[in-house]
Amino acid sequence: MFVGKKTPEQISYNMKQVKSKGSKIEVMLMKELWSRGLRYRKNVKSVYGKPDIAFICKKVAVFCDSEFWHGYNWEERKHDFKSNQEFWISKIERNIERDREVTAKLELDGWTVLRFWGKDIKKNLTECADIVEKAVRNNG
Repeated sequence: MFVGKKTPEQISYNMKQVKSKGSKIEVMLMKELWSRGLRYRKNVKSVYGKPDIAFICKKVAVFCDSEFWHGYNWEERKHDFKSNQEFWISKIERNIERDREVTAKLELDGWTVLRFWGKDIKKNLTECADIVEKAVRNNG
């Protein structure tokens, strides 16, 4: 096990291993929704913001946001960065801004937008799926 400061190459390698779709939290929620008979599309490029889960006919978009990339508790957490602070703060603040833009645009277009933090999906999977199911059954 490696303990201590990582080299820029090690950090770069670790960051490249982070995938943009099919994350643990997405898969957990998708499996729960599928088991309830809810059929969806994943990472739909034709829907603005490319939601993780989309119910196109019902106009329901679901985003599963990880705490790191989407800035959970950002005002406190942004001081945690010890190296390359300028880059990371700028990057995550832009992600937060983009999330707001995507939500606003979709809502303007008549979509119901649901965003869940990863920690909430892990701790309260049933409640998160209940919220999605209710939105899907009530729309359209």
